[in-house]
Amino acid sequence: MNHEPIRDIAHLAHIELLTPKPNESLNFFKELLGMEVVHSEGQSVFLRGWGDQQLYSLKLTEAKQAGLGHVAMRTFSPYALEQRALDIEKNGFGLGWTDGDYGHGRSYQFTDADGHKLEIYYEAEKYVTPDHLKPGLKNMPAKYSAKGASVTQLDHINLFSSDVDADSLFFRNQLGFKLSEQAITDDGKQTTAWLHVTNKSYDLAISHDKSGIKGRFHHAAFKVESPEMVLRAADVILDNGIFIEAPPNKHVAGQTMFVYVYEPGGNRIEVCAGGFLIFSPDWETVTWTPEERKKGLAWGTPLPSTFHTYGTPDISK
Repeated sequence: MNHEPIRDIAHLAHIELLTPKPNESLNFFKELLGMEVVHSEGQSVFLRGWGDQQLYSLKLTEAKQAGLGHVAMRTFSPYALEQRALDIEKNGFGLGWTDGDYGHGRSYQFTDADGHKLEIYYEAEKYVTPDHLKPGLKNMPAKYSAKGASVTQLDHINLFSSDVDADSLFFRNQLGFKLSEQAITDDGKQTTAWLHVTNKSYDLAISHDKSGIKGRFHHAAFKVESPEMVLRAADVILDNGIFIEAPPNKHVAGQTMFVYVYEPGGNRIEVCAGGFLIFSPDWETVTWTPEERKKGLAWGTPLPSTFHTYGTPDISK
């Protein structure tokens, strides 16, 4: 008997990144990416892109090491929140309920199969646009930010995992993500899985961490409006002495244009544009073989070797 797909998760809401260099990291996201600070509390600062439809998409927290604090997703309803929490708890991944964090109500926290900390919530404070950011068109969250790279919103995240197959199944079975694309080994094991809950080709990627260490972070991607803005972002990064790991190019999976950099705290950040949308309910997973992956990126050049080994926390330190 086929079961009805899980349709409880609405979208990726925000991500918490940890940084040992809070001031430098804040300057990167605020001045170079062009994000707006909406709140500060304790050792954390909350930021948003000018096109984010929620109050914030990034929580930046001071810590001893760079890495992932947690990933937050919003459910479609209070009932959806209760149902997901019940199923996750029943399957042994639960950490329990919290009273919430800045800008959102109570949340249910849990881990995925590899130990990354996640949370889901429904109640959320709406963003109220301050007068100096009010847009000319009222259906926009805020006016265009002509600052730095001018990122519009959080686009997706990539988690490093010691077992991509197990983590991919977790997000599909527990949260209702769909597998849009995958890269596999010759014996059929996933090396990368691209998954989505919205119409984007992916909201989440999971990449194999060859170190075998669990729960590390690969990157967070922030969207800009066009491929030309990716080039602009690369120039902004270059002019400010930030390390560029992979200069502008085009992915095969998802077909996004990108530039990859390390923010001052050590976390890998992608600025991206483009990509395709999925509308078919019976989309068939696209599978990339090792031979096909050898061809490199869309135009034939490879990603640097560090892209497949570097993550946070940095195990070389």
